[in-house]
Amino acid sequence: MRTRAAVCALGGAAALAAGAALFAPHAARADDSGTAGGTPAPSAAVQVVHVMREPVSQTVVAYGSVAAAASNATTLSLSYLARVTRVLVQPGQTVARGAPLFVVQADPNAVIAYNQAQSAATLARGELSRTGSLFRDGLATQSQLAAAQKALDDAQQALAAQSATGIAPGSKTVTAPVAGVVTQLAAVPGDQIQAGTALAQLVAANGPAGNAANVALGVEPADALKLRVGARVVLRPLSASLGSQRAQGRVVLVGAAIDAQSQLVNVGANVPLAGTAFLPGTRVRADIDTQTGTWWNVPRAAVLQDARGSYLYQVAPDNKAHRVDVTVKVEHGDTYGVDGALDASRPLVVVGNYELEDGMAVRVAQGGAR
Repeated sequence: MRTRAAVCALGGAAALAAGAALFAPHAARADDSGTAGGTPAPSAAVQVVHVMREPVSQTVVAYGSVAAAASNATTLSLSYLARVTRVLVQPGQTVARGAPLFVVQADPNAVIAYNQAQSAATLARGELSRTGSLFRDGLATQSQLAAAQKALDDAQQALAAQSATGIAPGSKTVTAPVAGVVTQLAAVPGDQIQAGTALAQLVAANGPAGNAANVALGVEPADALKLRVGARVVLRPLSASLGSQRAQGRVVLVGAAIDAQSQLVNVGANVPLAGTAFLPGTRVRADIDTQTGTWWNVPRAAVLQDARGSYLYQVAPDNKAHRVDVTVKVEHGDTYGVDGALDASRPLVVVGNYELEDGMAVRVAQGGAR
């Protein structure tokens, strides 16, 4: 009996030893799968983009309208009192140079004054001729001849002044002095128009020539100090019906005083608009570039703030987040121009950066690199 018990004890010990040997490799592998404490290292899923240095500008926003600048508009008026008998155009109509716009009749008193100037010139011319004949016959003095000459000169100057007004008896057709678009009509049939009163306004149909302004804008006085002639302007329509239309040009005029009505500083821009949806009178928003410089161009979402200032994260080669302190130089829409010790070869974190700490492990989410 004692012999059988000893054999059984030896068999059980061998079985325990074999089981321990089988489990040991699995336990070792389990310990190897984590950290020294058995807890997996924390990491954060992020999305990244490539970063580069390129020119970035601060944007000043202005509002205004197309073809409202005086340098690109022609105001039509008469230099004499007249009555409008017919209006031959409508607002918004495109007209060629010399196209008929109005039919007018000069005021009768104005016509009488013109006819009187003609008669006075004719009479003075005849009087000079008669006085000259008398002078040659010794029947008129040199003084009389000089007086007759002066009377003719005065009469001819008066006639020239009347002729310069364009007065003519009967009906007269007023034509377009330039090709363009009729933006305003200030007269209807039957109106009595005083001398110098505007009848209509025309704006060049194909945009300005040279560096003339064809877009009038207003900016806040503080923003006007940043603007320079030649700065890039991007026009966007305020009307939703025009969608995503864009037009680009340059600033050609920055006002040096505040407008009394708008309390803004007037800015003129030259923007080629031929063939675009920006018709004369279109209300627009303008983004004007200022303080252009070459900086790191980063998305706004990549820049964070704390007590130390602005910073962002880049992914180091060991897949760990690396904090980089930056200074924001300019803002341009959804991007910043920043200055700092960035590395162009390292991805920039744009999503998931709020969860990061310096040196934290990261993993780029599927489709996260852009």
